[in-house]
Amino acid sequence: MKKAIKKEQKAKDKLMKHNITLIPGDGIGPEIISETVRIIESTGVDIEWETFIIGAQALEKFGTTIPEPTIESIRKNRVALKGPLTTPVGKGFTSVNVGLRKALDLYANIRPVRALPNVPCRYPELDLIIVRENTEDLYAGLEHVVVPGVVESIKIITEKASTRIAKYAFEYARSHGRKKVTAIHKANIMKLSDGLFLECFYNVAKDFPELEADDKIVDNACMQLVMRPEQFDVMVLENLYGDIVSDLCAGLIGGLGLAPGSNIGEQGAVFEAVHGSAPDIAGQGIANPTAILMSGIMMLHHIGESEAAIKIENALNEVYTEGNIRTKDLGGTAKSADFANAIIDKIKA
Repeated sequence: MKKAIKKEQKAKDKLMKHNITLIPGDGIGPEIISETVRIIESTGVDIEWETFIIGAQALEKFGTTIPEPTIESIRKNRVALKGPLTTPVGKGFTSVNVGLRKALDLYANIRPVRALPNVPCRYPELDLIIVRENTEDLYAGLEHVVVPGVVESIKIITEKASTRIAKYAFEYARSHGRKKVTAIHKANIMKLSDGLFLECFYNVAKDFPELEADDKIVDNACMQLVMRPEQFDVMVLENLYGDIVSDLCAGLIGGLGLAPGSNIGEQGAVFEAVHGSAPDIAGQGIANPTAILMSGIMMLHHIGESEAAIKIENALNEVYTEGNIRTKDLGGTAKSADFANAIIDKIKA
């Protein structure tokens, strides 16, 4: 009997051990990732991190921005935590974030928009979810020079991608107790491409009769977000609109430093902060780890470690509520490590 119990406990322990791919990123990435790892490990969750580099560092070392071993690791582990990456503007290599999402078909980008306690912002009660299609649209990167001085970019919208992102948005709303899903588009002008996206959205909506479904033109949606954001619950958008609108929403709750994100697909999930690599403050130890930490909380829920996720979230909220330990971006003087230590102290209290 004792042997059977021990065997069952060993099997249980084995199930709760996790291998996770860790991508520190560029700029402030390694700093905020290291603090996030410290906080996650303070909960006692059993994780073995497999560290890989991508982007400019990988290009210099391996001759490619996304080495195949990195992709293989994420496919094997099915989960990755990634720091911000630098993307050259107007020249150089194409976006590594986009390339990673394409390589793994991470078709759903989820960005929760929820204000933290005691953080000055326009809408402290705001609570909505951005669901962004992640694999096509203008982000497909299909562009070329027609003649000198004329460049053509091709927008790709497919029934397959539009249907599955709409389905994901409705399923998310249903499973998380949400009430409404709103499609954002520009179908009044792009009648075929955005028209197809909208058609797929309403076809999927028929299978979720308990949820309200509506749509808004993207420019009107941006105005409404600034004026009355409480009217939105779950928003589903094409790739480009989703990128722009999610940053707008981050501004409503205090900035990109407080905005987490996840990229979900059949081959795995990559959790990342929404903000950039901030090379101007890299190496100073002053970056705010909140966004990547909140992404780590999403990751813990995803892998079934909800108890650890809740511990971190409660500790994070306590630190913000007290307001004594704040990083420079929020008007404080705390270093990244000070902020992480305050959260760890709360977790262990």
